[in-house]
Amino acid sequence: MKTPICEQYGIDFPLFAFSHCRDVVAAVTNAGGFGVLGGAAYTPEQLDHELSWIDDQVKGKPYGIDIIVPAKFEGKGENLSGRQLADRIPDDFKAFIAELLAQHDIEPDETPRMGSAMLAGSAGEQLLEVAVAHPIKLMANALGVPPDYMIKYGKDNGIPVAALVGAKEHAVKQVAHGVDLIVAQGTEAGGHCGEVSTLVLIPEVIEAIDDAVPVLAAGGIVTGRQMAGCVAMGAAGAWTGSVWLTTDEAETAPHTVQKMLAATSRDTIRSTGRTGKPARQLVSDWTDAWRPNEKGHPTLPLPLQSMLAEPTLRRIDNLANAGHPGAQALATYFVGQGVGLMNKVKPARDVVFEFVQDYIAAAERLGGTVRD
Repeated sequence: MKTPICEQYGIDFPLFAFSHCRDVVAAVTNAGGFGVLGGAAYTPEQLDHELSWIDDQVKGKPYGIDIIVPAKFEGKGENLSGRQLADRIPDDFKAFIAELLAQHDIEPDETPRMGSAMLAGSAGEQLLEVAVAHPIKLMANALGVPPDYMIKYGKDNGIPVAALVGAKEHAVKQVAHGVDLIVAQGTEAGGHCGEVSTLVLIPEVIEAIDDAVPVLAAGGIVTGRQMAGCVAMGAAGAWTGSVWLTTDEAETAPHTVQKMLAATSRDTIRSTGRTGKPARQLVSDWTDAWRPNEKGHPTLPLPLQSMLAEPTLRRIDNLANAGHPGAQALATYFVGQGVGLMNKVKPARDVVFEFVQDYIAAAERLGGTVRD
């Protein structure tokens, strides 16, 4: 394909692949797409190591990085340490998790561990300093308008800045702030997402920003025919995430992979039980416990909920992989409604090739409907 976005980013096919796994990023880039590493969980030293590895694998081919710097979070502007943030987690929330584990025959931790806070302030800037020392071709941000320093890093280094949005008004705000690429993500998406479907959101966003910047479609896209449909609506390509979770290279816990392969499109839910913000993930006893109804427990704001939940969920994954039935009932992970079409483990490279073949077939079908 020789579309404008392919030429701009030096890729053969406008398929962008977000993954926390460096192996997926490298495989997609080497197959002609554009890999994007989720870098928010790394220290600067770890990120430098991961990006150096990717550099060695892709040998100059383009890839990018996604660093989540939320616009709104607990403690913003207070310069709190991770320990100070953890102190804001009420004891009754810790007790609720201990009770939930006990109900599933899992011994609670004597001293509950707290995860690290999601990026804010200087931490995000430190990661960007590491990233721009590598030949990245895109930097992306979710959960609000990118911080000013990200826009500046992009302009100073000639690196486009992308932003994920779930509503047309958010896209208008992002363009006004200076982003170069919009990822319009429908509610079908895994992870943090809004309430508008991809089919409605894409044309809404394109019309609202009036071709100011390219728009990538996201949300439930796991096949080339879905991608072709979005391009037919005006999208420049697709931004994908969930489809890589069941690849050979993925970081997904083995038992969770099996749950995804068996899941239908109705087996996901937007839940605040993992991060404090609505994020689509597999339905499980964990998500049921935090449902916003009379039976569910309330959740904490970002990043307190993730600090509370993540260490426990990682422990649950380990127990689930070892065959613990209670842990298997609790196990969950971010994934979109496209999971119903993800039925086989395969190499990431094969997924790219299937996207291409499926896209071509869809384009030919669409072309066949037009009379001369």
